[in-house]
Amino acid sequence: MTDTSEFIAAVRLRNNPDGKSTFEIGKIPTLKPMNTTTFWINNKTEEWEKITHPAPRRQYVVTLKGMIRFKVSDGSTFLIEPGIILLAEDVEGEGHSWEIVEGEKWERLYIPIVENAEDFFIPNSQ
Repeated sequence: MTDTSEFIAAVRLRNNPDGKSTFEIGKIPTLKPMNTTTFWINNKTEEWEKITHPAPRRQYVVTLKGMIRFKVSDGSTFLIEPGIILLAEDVEGEGHSWEIVEGEKWERLYIPIVENAEDFFIPNSQ
């Protein structure tokens, strides 16, 4: 069995072939150089984020503070909190929605992935 300290827990939002949003539970390796361009921090919620929407780009979302419940097309949900990386790749179709379930604000860091670059996500089934 692999030493779990070599990975960070992650959830990947992605599109099914029919364009609907779904998710996978997995991990991302630590100390792996990743092809990213820039990053920014946010603690506000824009109006478009309050409704179901696709990810605006492929990106890692690192939660600094708050617990967030995400909902995908079939109604399934999962929680994101500090220590779990969100990999947003459902860039087409209806997308996902989210709500804050713990805390007053969601403080997060957005790290876009360079186009066509590897995301390094490893599903738990592997």
